Amino acid sequence: MGKSNAAKPPSAQGGPITEKKPAVQPLAKKSHDDFTSDGVEDNDVFLLPVSDYQIMLLVTIIGAIVRLFRIYQPTSVVFDEVHFGGFATKYIKGKFFMDVHPPLAKMLIALAGWLAGFQGDFDFKEIGKDYLEPAVPYVSMRLFPAICGILLVPITFLTLKAVGCRTATSVMGASLIIFENGLLTQARLILLDSPLVVATAFTALAFTSFTNQHEQGPSKAFDISWWFWLIMTGLGLGVTVSIKWVGLFTIAWVGSLTLVQLWVLLGDTKTVTMRLFAKHFMARAFCLIIIPVSFYMAMFAIHFVCLSNPGDGDGFMSSEFQATLNSKGMADVAADVAFGSRVTIRHVNTQGGYLHSHPLMYPGGSQQQQITLYPHKDDNNIWLMENQTQPLDVNGVEINGTQAWDNLQNFTTNYIKNGDVLRLYHQPTHRRLHSHDLRPPVSEQEWQNEVSAYGYEGFPGDANDLFRVEIVKKQSASGVARERLRTLQTKFRLVHIMTGCVLFSHKVKLPDWASEQQEVTCAKGGTLPNSLWYIESNAHPALPSDAEKVNYVNPGFFGKFWELQKVMWKTNAGLVESHAWDSRPESWPLLRRGINFWGKNNRQIYLIGNPFIWWSSTLAVVLYAALKAITVLRWQRNYNDYSNTTFKRFDYEVGTWVLGWAFHYFPFFLMGRQLFLHHYFPALFFAILSLCQIYEFVTTRFPIPGVRDNPIVNKIGVVALLAVSAIVFALYAPLSYGNAWTKSECSRVKLFDNWDWDCNNFLESYDAYDRIDTNPIPSSPAATISEKVAPPVVPAAAPPAANDNEPAQEQANGVISGAPKFEPQGQKVLSREEKIEYRDQDGNLLNEEQVKALEGKVEFRTRYETKTRVIDGDGNEVLLSPEELAGAGVAPPHPDVEGANKETKKAPVDDAAAAIPKEASSSKDGEKEAEAQAPKPASEGNEATAEQNI
Repeated sequence: MGKSNAAKPPSAQGGPITEKKPAVQPLAKKSHDDFTSDGVEDNDVFLLPVSDYQIMLLVTIIGAIVRLFRIYQPTSVVFDEVHFGGFATKYIKGKFFMDVHPPLAKMLIALAGWLAGFQGDFDFKEIGKDYLEPAVPYVSMRLFPAICGILLVPITFLTLKAVGCRTATSVMGASLIIFENGLLTQARLILLDSPLVVATAFTALAFTSFTNQHEQGPSKAFDISWWFWLIMTGLGLGVTVSIKWVGLFTIAWVGSLTLVQLWVLLGDTKTVTMRLFAKHFMARAFCLIIIPVSFYMAMFAIHFVCLSNPGDGDGFMSSEFQATLNSKGMADVAADVAFGSRVTIRHVNTQGGYLHSHPLMYPGGSQQQQITLYPHKDDNNIWLMENQTQPLDVNGVEINGTQAWDNLQNFTTNYIKNGDVLRLYHQPTHRRLHSHDLRPPVSEQEWQNEVSAYGYEGFPGDANDLFRVEIVKKQSASGVARERLRTLQTKFRLVHIMTGCVLFSHKVKLPDWASEQQEVTCAKGGTLPNSLWYIESNAHPALPSDAEKVNYVNPGFFGKFWELQKVMWKTNAGLVESHAWDSRPESWPLLRRGINFWGKNNRQIYLIGNPFIWWSSTLAVVLYAALKAITVLRWQRNYNDYSNTTFKRFDYEVGTWVLGWAFHYFPFFLMGRQLFLHHYFPALFFAILSLCQIYEFVTTRFPIPGVRDNPIVNKIGVVALLAVSAIVFALYAPLSYGNAWTKSECSRVKLFDNWDWDCNNFLESYDAYDRIDTNPIPSSPAATISEKVAPPVVPAAAPPAANDNEPAQEQANGVISGAPKFEPQGQKVLSREEKIEYRDQDGNLLNEEQVKALEGKVEFRTRYETKTRVIDGDGNEVLLSPEELAGAGVAPPHPDVEGANKETKKAPVDDAAAAIPKEASSSKDGEKEAEAQAPKPASEGNEATAEQNI
């Protein structure tokens, strides 16, 4: 068979393409009178040759080896394992928490730990915390993300086969996933991004397979394979969005392409009737909307069942929501509130808790008793509601004392109505709620006054104790609750009579002297939400036994579900503070910066991608965009490039992946919240598919002489690309695995300063790693001395005076108090020795005679230096170089304590109320509250995730 000629470019007038063999380079002449697409073959992934499945299995095994290699390493908490491991603890204990991500992947991580015997007795509170001593089954928990990372390999292979790629190209795509360092790092730790990417990839596989069935026309519509892949697409969308809200971008991608399909169907007037079109529409609506939504809600239903006990997330939710948790519900309470009622008053907006006081005084201001908001039920939350005047007896004489309201003859005449003036008497401490023209201890603005508790038992009070009840009718239940105070039903403000300010609270925490409870002030012109209160519990001795009772309305599943979605959205939008390792979207495609995950024992885990794969995939996206722009310009000049079937398929197939990349990348530019490199991983997956698809067209479909007709070119190219990818992968693998690495090798591959891992953390040679224990003793750096400079006058022989408060034993041992303390981590200190040496400016040791001869002639400078001797199990000294000892690294602090990325938008100062509430610590009431009545589950505290990635 003769060799075909390459196609000639179309004429400027858009004339036909002339070829000797049209079968080799077909034109896009419509060969069907229905919605069947030209140039499409049946690429059912269930009907591949057996050899393809064998190759896929082999590649998957390689992926498993790469993902599981030393998965036990490191043996301590890494980066956001702090959060997601901690959430597993809460699932196992059933303690409610609030996180900005949907629950599916977190529940599966908890399930993996539970199946491995984890009882939730490890808190994951800090990076570097050891897993081994408490016997945490962390490897089992890491296996779930690792399995997701392994499954990504065959899914990528099948996805490329589903669009008609050759086996070699499909192997290339799967192998690029294997050798991508960033995906590897995420897949080896207790994190959410590996499940997210594999769910996104599964959705892409399912929708690509469905699209292949759809493009084959009416003959494939509504058959078993067509329905199977459409249902799998909907299930994939539900899984993806149930892991992270980034799945909404996947939904947008599938939705936009589905609209294109429906548009094509609508244009087929010959074979698609309106009834058939409606059937297509309803099938897609059910599978791509109803199934994902139902699956998403089902995950939250399981989430609520698992988290049935109170936890540190209670403060984010409404009182109605909290009442559905075990031990958080309450018995029915009296509805009517009158003078003499003992009530607890709760703040509406911040969910900070109850109006509260305890026998502790403000350290400044009036130095009167503190008033706070406290999130737990407590006797110090109870207030007696007094009228501004005492009640009268039958003779018209005032009845004195706070118990005067207990024996009311006519309860109904003493209802507290809108506009009534009252006093709030704190029964446990015998003081009344009080305000005056002094600034609060923390919010020292002129428009806020201090609120305190003032008085003593028997004190009649003064005018600054008076507050007017102002019912907010729009916020209260309809009916009588808008006319007088009703438990739970009436929302009201308390207006201070003397100053006109309103009782107010916001998400500002008081210092340790108030147990970090929430501040309460009296604000002049305070915003309505933050000055709104309601009565939660109510008791009165004069209430009849048949008095009307009320309780919280159970919101039910849908109410709880919708409330949690709103809280998640608000919290997510509030994560705008800078983070040490955050980055902006424009830096991701170029891999300008990674994330420091962990560092210890002269090893480091740093999230960085494979530069070759990263940049190649970005180049593929840019190349397609450039070709698309050129094609549009040519189309405007009447060139008919789309008359070529091969180019038309190239544009649609590669364009599908680039569109997926765009949907998973560009929305991040609209976000002002914290963003990290791992947010790019779903987009990276689509970019890799784009790279493989372009490679496929260049080497097998475009009529390039000597390329398309020679399959060996495709295979040689694949081998070359994978060889480079594997080499680059190996160069950066120590940062992914946390392996030993040398300073020289580190410096050689650190191409940019923005790649901010520290090569000085590593030792000089691999032999040095062999000579030290797996937990080397870090040495404290000694102070430096300037060369050729005469020492100053301070004699080293005269250390500073010992502190009288230091332990006597330490002073007796002759510890120099000014010296830096040496605190080895994880090693046993056998002995300490200190001595004083005198040296000249060149470092030469001076004896006593030389020192005495120099006295009065030169000045001595004090220099502290710590030297470490490492002893093996037999007591023999292990000799290490100073560089090796100085190179001993420690786990980095959690990124929140590092410097901030200046590009991240900061929250306005006025938005302090949008901050995530911090759980208040225990109320203090002498020993009674500090010890006996310390709050139980709700006082422990991991809060909602503040780093975490959409």
